[in-house]
Amino acid sequence: MVRTVNNFKTALLLGGLLGLFLFVGSFYGQQGLTIALVFGLITNFGAWFFSDKIAIAAMQGREVTPDNGGELYPMVEELSRRANLPMPRVYICPQEAPNAFATGRSPSKAAVAVTQGALQLLSRDELAGVIGHELAHIKNRDTLTSTIAATISGVLAFIAQWGFMLGGGGNNREGGNPLFAFFAIILAAVGAAVIKAMISRSREFVADHDGAVIAGSPDGLISALQKLDAYSQRIPMHNPNPAQNSMFIVEPLVGNSLLNLFASHPPTERRVEALNQMRSEFDPRRTIR
Repeated sequence: MVRTVNNFKTALLLGGLLGLFLFVGSFYGQQGLTIALVFGLITNFGAWFFSDKIAIAAMQGREVTPDNGGELYPMVEELSRRANLPMPRVYICPQEAPNAFATGRSPSKAAVAVTQGALQLLSRDELAGVIGHELAHIKNRDTLTSTIAATISGVLAFIAQWGFMLGGGGNNREGGNPLFAFFAIILAAVGAAVIKAMISRSREFVADHDGAVIAGSPDGLISALQKLDAYSQRIPMHNPNPAQNSMFIVEPLVGNSLLNLFASHPPTERRVEALNQMRSEFDPRRTIR
């Protein structure tokens, strides 16, 4: 059921993007429609096949192997076996802000990425809880929908930022056109609506539950969420695509108020409360050692 819903959302996203191109192209006659169709198909192709690579490249992810992945690689390998998933690619991102995300259009094409800040901050059990959460997203087929939504909304966010600056919304208040600023705010709102419509907050609760099952205990994930939430409010994430915020395990700190429209996570307190209610379900012998 989850897979069917996510596939439907993905098709809706790609179809909606193509429809938007055709709508704009229709104002320029038959030639405009043709150009819009070609450009829309190319964009959809890129979003389907390369959205995961775009997300990882934006975070400057470096792929690791059993030889250079430290404790992270064998941990992902063990948890993937528990989850009955193919081994995903594993990346470490250089950002100090502690966080993690998963991406990929299918379990066989999936990747898990962890920031350097998370590796330094989290204990072994906490990291296992985080990896379990990300593997749950892969297993539930959330990653394709979220990555494509982030790619599409990221384009809108980029245009919005550009238009906002042209409209005098930046430091330069002279010579700006207020119509550009208005247009930028509308685009940002549309991009935020795409994220929030396609990516239900409830999926984080599901991934928390399933991730705790994969890790063997909710304790590590509870502690990790509390730490990540506290640190993410103080250390900004250096990510050029704010629409990708929905992909992370906790909401990254974004300094620009316009970009805060992309907030997409439920409160960490509610997630911790839900995990606390699961403790009686678990066998302590199942935790990662």
